Amino acid sequence: MDNLLQLLEGDCTLSKKQLAAMVGTSVERVEEAIRDYEKKGVIQGYKAVIDWDATDREAVTALIEVKVEPQRDNGFDRVAERIYQYEEVESCYLMSGDFDMTVIISGRTLQEVARFVSQKLSTIDAVKSTATHFILKKYKESHLIFKKREKQEEGFVFV
Repeated sequence: MDNLLQLLEGDCTLSKKQLAAMVGTSVERVEEAIRDYEKKGVIQGYKAVIDWDATDREAVTALIEVKVEPQRDNGFDRVAERIYQYEEVESCYLMSGDFDMTVIISGRTLQEVARFVSQKLSTIDAVKSTATHFILKKYKESHLIFKKREKQEEGFVFV
């Protein structure tokens, strides 16, 4: 039922009846599969993807590259756990390449993000350096393309 997971990831508002029809099984089997996925932790939660730029809410999102000194016996896990506990942190990933972790945070202002980096993130002993990149515009997130809706001209069609 991997296609069930793909459908839920694409649109978690689909009804069980719609999912069953799309997967080609019964509503009961879909409900059972979803309960099983939730119980096993395969499904971690459900989320709407919001284009905050289309609202009145002021927000700044930043991607922070973090170089970390791994901890004995715990590698990067203990440091990651300390970082992702902060409310500002939306996502935290272990990376390969020039830096060890990517941390994505949101704040109301650039100063709020800078304060988080300088007062919270950089003060963690295992954190060796950070590089902050501010997201200027989102084009696509979670497989959804952010397009500005074109204004429809009002008019009449005579046939």
